[in-house]
Amino acid sequence: MENIGDPFGTALKDLPESLPIFPLPGAMLLPHGRMPLNIFEPRYLDMVLDSLKQSRLIGMVQPLEMLPDPVPGEAELFHIGCAGRIIAFAESEDGRLLMTLKGVCRFKIEKELNEGDAYRRVKPIFQDFEEDLSFKDPGINREGLVNLLRDYLVLKEMKIDWEGLQNSSDRFLVAMLGMINPFDYREKQAILEAQNISDMVDVMTSLMEMELATGGDTATKH
Repeated sequence: MENIGDPFGTALKDLPESLPIFPLPGAMLLPHGRMPLNIFEPRYLDMVLDSLKQSRLIGMVQPLEMLPDPVPGEAELFHIGCAGRIIAFAESEDGRLLMTLKGVCRFKIEKELNEGDAYRRVKPIFQDFEEDLSFKDPGINREGLVNLLRDYLVLKEMKIDWEGLQNSSDRFLVAMLGMINPFDYREKQAILEAQNISDMVDVMTSLMEMELATGGDTATKH
């Protein structure tokens, strides 16, 4: 299904050279996906408010290990994350910020920056992932992916908004499938680091087929 594009989209040349990051274990943002977030830590409240004054972009990156909240400031991170644009936010009466990020483009972390913020910042490299900004149909086997997903969700006893997914673009479909499925955080990172949309589908397909073949017995995973 073809997508007409994003009137608020960002060109590669306009992506920032300094990016605030939100390290969150097990939470993966993919280009074109949507991620709701509940922000309550003071350092990340500052990060969101600062971002709203600037590019509205925040980098989602997973720590190398599954760490409890709050994630320590010195926690080691995977070297690839995804920048998301704040597309909605609301203030709560108890001092939280409820917001939604839309995945824009993946990035490699060139280095961490010290700009005096309470939150972490990195110098991102977006150039290797310029294809993330495209809205062209990636030419995936949509029917095969959806049929496999149906079987997988039965195994996992999960329900999703099928009507919403069926009416979505291929890129949004792939992003949301990668984000909502209960994959291990390392498996999610493998999806994120795939070269392109087709490779992401291949990784997800392999993961779902493996679980279906073993009846969901994760003890057989390596």
